[in-house]
Amino acid sequence: MSTDYDIAICGAGPAGMALAALLVRRGVAPTRIVLVDAKPLDVASTDPRTLALSWGSRQILEQIGAWPVPSTEIHEIHVSRKGQFGRSMITRTEHHVPALGYVTRYGDIVTVLGGVCERLGVRSLRPARVAAIEEAADHVRLALADGGSVHAAIVVQAEGGLFGEQDDKAKKRDYGQTAIIAQVTTSAPLAQRAYERFTGEGPLALLPQDDGYSLVWCVRPDTAQTLLAMGDDAFLRKLGDTFGERLGRFTSATRRLAFPLGLNAGMAGSARTAAIGNAAQTLHPVAGQGLNLGLRDAAVLARLLAQGATPEMLAQYADLRRQDRDLTVRLTDTMARVFANDSPVQALLGVSLAAIDVFTPARSLLAELMMYGRR
Repeated sequence: MSTDYDIAICGAGPAGMALAALLVRRGVAPTRIVLVDAKPLDVASTDPRTLALSWGSRQILEQIGAWPVPSTEIHEIHVSRKGQFGRSMITRTEHHVPALGYVTRYGDIVTVLGGVCERLGVRSLRPARVAAIEEAADHVRLALADGGSVHAAIVVQAEGGLFGEQDDKAKKRDYGQTAIIAQVTTSAPLAQRAYERFTGEGPLALLPQDDGYSLVWCVRPDTAQTLLAMGDDAFLRKLGDTFGERLGRFTSATRRLAFPLGLNAGMAGSARTAAIGNAAQTLHPVAGQGLNLGLRDAAVLARLLAQGATPEMLAQYADLRRQDRDLTVRLTDTMARVFANDSPVQALLGVSLAAIDVFTPARSLLAELMMYGRR
């Protein structure tokens, strides 16, 4: 069958647009690629959600002219366990990079990537909602909610999960945690230092952003309801009691939002469909690896599809991504579960952080995984 496109990408978020741009960079004609998304770009560009970009992700974005992105550099990452001895510090100087990572906003990165895709001439259908995916032997049909349709040789799901939810082998877990999200300021901020603080209920992360910090505080659902109901002063005092005095007092907080946390990760897809980014895996926010794993998905898939938009290339993609994906999923899953309880083993976890800090190979391995994934 003659198809409208070689590759249709459902979801014009960071992973989807990066994939489109990487495909063009590798020689695929932009007119043979289409991005389909339910939101217009100007709406997506106002999304204030905070994202963590690794040094390896910056390198991917640089390949397609999508750097710089408005962001705050992370030069150091301080990891500790509340109430226990021991901590670990990862620094950019030890690993000879300008920054370990970057803190940006969803709206800022999609604005830059949207401009790149437009300059490259990638086709875009937005707003357009995909109602169904119908796969045949030689093509895939996207049925659109407005009654239209798109035929492509290969379909990539980059956000959401029209077929990802059908993956019976996906690893799924309910962490019994809720993430409290806000922007906070402190009386004694330390420039470009990020914090990961493990507590009995879950990790508390502070990422440097602008003149303050992006807070991701993972707690039990009942605690989350209590924190949401507090006035700002009471909330800031509770945050200070949990985090400590490394940054002085917490002085202000924006409106708090809450999101339930779970794991859903697998190799969803079929002969002519594949999933990347959060369509393939929804991870716990500990270590901030979700977007970075999705961009690595896009980089590998682009290299293969540039050789041919065929089922054979999708099969190779699944094989090549399995090790990095499985390791990243296990790392975040283990950190989310093991560090989030008050069992006697917690004393050993504090000691393990101290051991990592003095044992350079272990610290280097952890930093390499956070910056580049499994290579």
